Amino acid sequence: MYLTGRFFALVALGAVPVIVWPHYLTALAWVFGCLVLLGIDVLAAGSTTAVTVRRSPTDPIRLGQSTSSTIVVDNPGTRRFRGQLRDAWQPSAGATGNVHALDIPAGERRAVHTVLTPTRRGDRLGLRVTVRRRGPLGLAGRQRGLPMPGFIRALPPFGSRRHLPSRLARLRQLDGRSAVRIRGQGTEFDSLRDYVEGDDVRSIDWRATARRRSVVVRTWQPEKDRHIVIVLDTSRTSAGRVGDTPRLDAAMDAALLLAALASHAGDRVDLIAGDRRVHSRVVGVTGSDLLSSLVNAMSTLEPALLEADWPMLGAEVTKLSRQRALLVLLTPLEPAAVEESLLPPLSVLAKRYRVVIGSVADPALGDLIEQRDDAREVYGAAAAARTTLLRNRTATAVGRLGVDVVDAEPDKLPAALADHYLTLKSRGLL
Repeated sequence: MYLTGRFFALVALGAVPVIVWPHYLTALAWVFGCLVLLGIDVLAAGSTTAVTVRRSPTDPIRLGQSTSSTIVVDNPGTRRFRGQLRDAWQPSAGATGNVHALDIPAGERRAVHTVLTPTRRGDRLGLRVTVRRRGPLGLAGRQRGLPMPGFIRALPPFGSRRHLPSRLARLRQLDGRSAVRIRGQGTEFDSLRDYVEGDDVRSIDWRATARRRSVVVRTWQPEKDRHIVIVLDTSRTSAGRVGDTPRLDAAMDAALLLAALASHAGDRVDLIAGDRRVHSRVVGVTGSDLLSSLVNAMSTLEPALLEADWPMLGAEVTKLSRQRALLVLLTPLEPAAVEESLLPPLSVLAKRYRVVIGSVADPALGDLIEQRDDAREVYGAAAAARTTLLRNRTATAVGRLGVDVVDAEPDKLPAALADHYLTLKSRGLL
C-alpha cells in the first residue's frame, strides 16, 4: 500500500472543523473518517497482480550513446488496469523517464520504454520494477515491487577511431611502394625486376640472371601476418584518472586503434588483460570479428587495487607466442611499479620480442611546474618536477633494455602508438 499527497491534504483539512468545534472528539472523528475513506480506496483499487511484467533484452551500446529498455505489461484480467510503473536502474545507467503511466484494457498489453544513457563503461544493472494501482478517490493505492533483473552493456567508446582513416592511408602508402624493399631479417620475397643503378648488389638473383641473360634483382616487402600481443594492465596504477579519463580507459582506446590498424595490415592481434590474474583474453580472432571481440572483452574490465604480477603476465605472453612478435605493454610509467615488478621480467621479454610500452602521461605535471606564484605553488612545482624526473629516469632504464616507450597524453596516446607501429613496419623491424 502507498499513500498519496491527497490523503495528507485531507487530514490537514480537518483543522477547519477542529477550529469551528474545538474538541478532541472532533479531531478523532475526522481522523477516523479519513482512515475509513483510505480503507475503501485501497480495497477499490484492485490487485496489482492482475498484470504480468517482463523485460526485453537490451543491445549493447557505446559509452556516450543512448538506448531504451523495453518492459512489456500484459493485462490478462477482466478489468481495465490504470496505474503506474517505475523502472529502477543503477544511477550510472543514466535512466530518464522511468516512471510510466499505465492504462491497459482487459486482455491487452502495452510496452513502455525507459531511456538509458550510461555514464560508466561496463554492465549497468536494472534493479526492480514497481507497479502501482491507485484507488478511485486518489487517496491511496496498492503497489508491488518485482525483482526484474536486466542490464545494459556500455562498450568502450573507441573515440580514437577518427585517427584510423589517416593511418590506413599511410599504411597503403607503405604497402604500395615499388622501390626495393628492406632486405634481411623480417622481410619476405615480393617479385623480380631488372637491375637499375643504385640497387643493392646483394639483392641480385643469380639464377634468374643466368636464365634471362640480364641482371635481375629480388624485391622484398615487410612480412604479412606478423603477431602482435597487447597486454592491458588492470592493476592499481591503471585506476588513476588523468583529467576526466581513467588511465585504463585511455589505454583501451589506444589498444583498439592499434588492433584495427594491425588487422587491416594483415597482422594477427591477441589481447591479454590482467593484474594478478588474467581477467580477459582474446586469442585467435581475425578479420571483422576482431574489434567486436576486443570491445566486448574490455567492456567489463575494472582496475583492481592490486600490484600487477608481471612474471605471470609474461608467462601468459610466452604461451601465446614463442616466435618473435611485437609485444605492446599498456601500463602507466610509474617509477616504483616499473622498477619493482616490471623490469626483471621485461629484460627477459625484450630478448625474445620487440617490446613497446604505451603509457598515459599527465599534462597536469607540466602545468604544475610552470605555476610558481606563491609558496604553495612552488612546493607543487617541485613535486611535479621530481615526478617528471623519475619518469624520465625510468624511461631511460627501460630503453637500455631495447624497449621503446610511447608516453603521451590520453587523447594523443592512440595516435602516437599507431604512428610508432607504422614506423616499425616501414623500417622492417617487426
